[in-house]
Amino acid sequence: MQGISHPISTEKKIAYLNQLLKVGFDTLDFGSFVSPKAVPQLADTAEVLAGLDLSSTSTKLLAIVANVRGAQDACQHAPIQYLGYPFSISETFQLRNTKKTIEQSVDIVRDIHGLCQANGKELVVYISMGFGNPYGDPWSAEVAADWVEKMVDMGIKIISVADTVGSADSTSIRQVFKLLRSRFRDIELGAHFHAAPSQRKEKLEAAWKVGIRRFDSALMGYGGCPFAEDELVGNIATESLFSFLSEKEELPDHDGWALQQAMMMASQVFTEPTF
Repeated sequence: MQGISHPISTEKKIAYLNQLLKVGFDTLDFGSFVSPKAVPQLADTAEVLAGLDLSSTSTKLLAIVANVRGAQDACQHAPIQYLGYPFSISETFQLRNTKKTIEQSVDIVRDIHGLCQANGKELVVYISMGFGNPYGDPWSAEVAADWVEKMVDMGIKIISVADTVGSADSTSIRQVFKLLRSRFRDIELGAHFHAAPSQRKEKLEAAWKVGIRRFDSALMGYGGCPFAEDELVGNIATESLFSFLSEKEELPDHDGWALQQAMMMASQVFTEPTF
């Protein structure tokens, strides 16, 4: 929702997220504890959380944080199992996204990880610009792996490599994940792709072939990072991911009717109303 310009009411967010909780996803990225000045769309995350019905769902909740203050706020909420932190291996993008250098962000990861351990939560680190970047900063699969190693050395167990501006291709995806899987056998690796519709299957296939089984998606492919350099490139569409998994005969158990209802709601939530 962070990349959508028109305001989405708290009530509409709650209704939509409650519908998603019925589908059977493993994890739901439901909001962010970040500065309301930076991301006004998500200023009501605590209110949204209070309205979620968690009584009959096994789906775990994840909230994005961009600094220690946000992590402290998120840790006050028992229903949140995961905190997510966007760690960019592009210095330019890290400054755009969190107004911190990469080295400062290393310290932030360490502090947030400590907060998670003290509060019974787990930190998911997103390696932003993991497959390359348009800013001219140094990048290679080895550079990505070196930064992942620093995360692993701190005790991070879940790392999702992010194609933040949609620049990844099958070659870079294979290079990065092959190297990471060979060097880090005891962590959970995931893929967070942004892609045009024509690129979705290619990116999913490349990650799948090298053993990746954790994927982020958004219904109808909405989203994108508002701090990137150009027009938003949407997330991998959940329906595209489900179609891909169905072809692989690996479709997870889920409530198909609840998913259809969520799809209908998504078009209403994310489309700007006309008067």
